[in-house]
Amino acid sequence: MQKVIYYVASSLDGFIAGVNDDISKFVPKGKGVEKYLSDLQNFQTVIMGRRTYEFGYQYGLVPGQPAYPHMEHHIFSETLKIDTLASNVRIERKSIERIKEIKEESKTDIYLCGGGQFAGWLLDHGLIDILKLKLNPIILGDGIPLFGNSKSSLVGHLIERESFDYGFEILTYDLKK
Repeated sequence: MQKVIYYVASSLDGFIAGVNDDISKFVPKGKGVEKYLSDLQNFQTVIMGRRTYEFGYQYGLVPGQPAYPHMEHHIFSETLKIDTLASNVRIERKSIERIKEIKEESKTDIYLCGGGQFAGWLLDHGLIDILKLKLNPIILGDGIPLFGNSKSSLVGHLIERESFDYGFEILTYDLKK
């Protein structure tokens, strides 16, 4: 069974975006960002919530098209309606069983893109295996929390730490040990 990997940018105070989805303060370039973009090529499956998918519209994503053309997309939403979907894009109802099926069916580990609320729901149900935190040297003060409204408590085990220019780090935690 493949692992769900939450690979996400975060501020020092635990926000994945500021107020009004502002990501302008996050490190936009450098070796760390290049590593992240390279790592995305290893995934063939991506899961995300509706808000994350729709966030891509402001960057040119066309509704119904894949955000990552080489990946199978599973967008979890009870309300998203798109008439025409690309062959590698599916809109799914949030279901623990469906996430487990995707973990069994995927040929690679699964990229959990974006997150907040959806990541919090997955965390609450023990469905995130690895957290790859792209830690940015910024404090936002408010915005979208890393795990939404989740109140789950657990101890992650640091398995890798990579430091890059601009004070950017990628910290990899095993959430299942």
